[in-house]
Amino acid sequence: MLESGRLAMVDHHRSSLFLFLFLSLLCMLDLVVVASKSRTRYDERLTLLRLRSTLGLRGTDWPIKRDPCRLWRGIQCNSNGSIVGINISGLRRTRLGKQNPKFSVDPLLNLTSLAYFNASGFSLPGSLPDWFGLTTTLRVLDLSSCSVTGAVPVTLGNLTTLRSLNLSRNGLTGSVPSSLGGLLSISEIDLSDNYLAGPIPPGVGLLSKLMYLNLSSNSFSSSIPPELGDLVDLVVLDLSINSLSGSVPKEFRKLTNVQKMVISDNLLSGTLPPDLFGANSKLESLILRENSFSGNLPDAYWFLPMLKILDVAKNNFTGMLPNSTSGPNQINAVAVDISWNMFYGDLTGILTRFSTMDLSGNFFEGKVPDYVLRANASVTRNCLQNEKRQKSSEDCSSFYTSKGLEFDDTSEKASSGISRRTVIILAAVGGGIGFILIFILLPILVALWIRRRGNSDRPTKHLNETSQPPKGGAQTFDLSRLGNAFAFEQLLQATEEFNDANLIKHGHSGSLFRGVLDNGTQIVIKKIDMKGGKNEGYYVSELEVLSKAGHHQRLVPLLGHCLENESQKVLVYKFMRNSDLASALFRKSDNEGLKSLDWITRLKIALGAAEGLAYLHHECSPPLVHRDVQASSILLDDKFEVRLGSLSEVYAQGDVYQSRISRLLRLPQSTEASSSGIL
Repeated sequence: MLESGRLAMVDHHRSSLFLFLFLSLLCMLDLVVVASKSRTRYDERLTLLRLRSTLGLRGTDWPIKRDPCRLWRGIQCNSNGSIVGINISGLRRTRLGKQNPKFSVDPLLNLTSLAYFNASGFSLPGSLPDWFGLTTTLRVLDLSSCSVTGAVPVTLGNLTTLRSLNLSRNGLTGSVPSSLGGLLSISEIDLSDNYLAGPIPPGVGLLSKLMYLNLSSNSFSSSIPPELGDLVDLVVLDLSINSLSGSVPKEFRKLTNVQKMVISDNLLSGTLPPDLFGANSKLESLILRENSFSGNLPDAYWFLPMLKILDVAKNNFTGMLPNSTSGPNQINAVAVDISWNMFYGDLTGILTRFSTMDLSGNFFEGKVPDYVLRANASVTRNCLQNEKRQKSSEDCSSFYTSKGLEFDDTSEKASSGISRRTVIILAAVGGGIGFILIFILLPILVALWIRRRGNSDRPTKHLNETSQPPKGGAQTFDLSRLGNAFAFEQLLQATEEFNDANLIKHGHSGSLFRGVLDNGTQIVIKKIDMKGGKNEGYYVSELEVLSKAGHHQRLVPLLGHCLENESQKVLVYKFMRNSDLASALFRKSDNEGLKSLDWITRLKIALGAAEGLAYLHHECSPPLVHRDVQASSILLDDKFEVRLGSLSEVYAQGDVYQSRISRLLRLPQSTEASSSGIL
């Protein structure tokens, strides 16, 4: 009995000991986990501090002594305190950080839980590193408008969990790697507004979850890969403003969920398949303008149930409009533009579906219906009765005869000329503007004459106050930041040996020529004559601006240079499709007369110019002043986004030898702001 009690007591002590050891082990494991989490948070904090240093971010946004997860702007953490999201879009650099911005985000590689990185609009000049393909936890990568250059890394195809990739509005070159077909989780891809070339890789068709694809404003060539028809979940497809050729793939009929399709401004041709869009199509916007499509526009396109915008302008479509009104299951559409094709016949009831119309530049005949008049539609350059500015009777008769039809020209057409009253008004306005220009320009011309006389006595000081114009080919600027080095023979070929037919204008610091590179990229070449040193100051100033501030999205993009010739320097810029503000304000053509920019676009241009000038003033060190802010200095790309030009007229604020015009006219340092206000 005694012995059994002793054994029970031993078992009890043994059980207690095991329980104690088990609980101790649990406590130790918990301490290890806590210590590991603390170590991870400490390591990630150090990583963020290194990132803060390399990017030159301000302490007010990322304060050193505060918790990044709670008090750092744009930082997102999970429940364990690990960094899962970084958003530096909208953050500003310190004065020192602004002096040499570059693509330097290597510390991101140490953030093993990072799923979201957004640097949209934050300047990161340089190329994308290959190690981005190692950040396999990334789900969202947004580097739009970051001044990124170089090629798209092949390693990006390793990001199998990536859902959104936005590299738009940069300076990316080369082709799109086929490895992007490995982005099996991707739903959004935006590579628009770059310099990407070559064919669209067929592997894109493997991205079965893709809903948004934007490859617009590049230099893609060859045909549209039929594999894109396999993207059955696609909602938005934009391939506009490229050099794509061939026809629309018949496989596109499988894109039953697409709501917006834009393939305008290409070299596409052929006829459109009548069954490309089914009766249950969700298509809302179809933009096919400025291609070479021919044949009839299928009737089915007019009756798409959800259609809001139909734009097939500037093609070779022909045929008559459907002779019926919209169906009961069709919504009221917004706009139709079928201008500058070869449509003919009467204007039919199908147009009642649209509230805005452009029907100009066709061969429509007969009278204009009331519903077209109420829509204030453009109907010029047709064969319509009792309407102004129509085609000649001879042209109309010849066209209808070629179709085996008879053209009825019995009704009197209204005069296509401009009324005398309009001529008088235009003359009065023009005379008044001319008088004002003479009044303003006279003192400026006098000042320029004084300045020219004094140029030999006083040097002009540009951005670098301590540097002198380079002699014997020595530069005071960083050539690595001035784009690619072009061979002079390459530029001769691009401009047909600087043929006068490609001359845009003679500027105050050089001549501008249009050019086309071997890969089809359109460029603008500035040829600067260095003989006698007359343009040396302008040349040095422009290169210093481009090397220090040229990465900004509001300055005209520099593609490269050719500085090998001592007597002649050449700079290569991106071609601006919409020229400058001076020519865009009132476009004149033989067919359309004057067409002014709408006020929304004007506001967009004004804000863009102000953004560019604010960057020069407030984010450059020393602050820079643009001394030639005028309509011809405001360049406009294909989307009417502003790019400031005339960079040879940018000087450091507070320059001892500031413009003699400013001093002669008693103008303060805020002259630039006043000029932009007048614009």
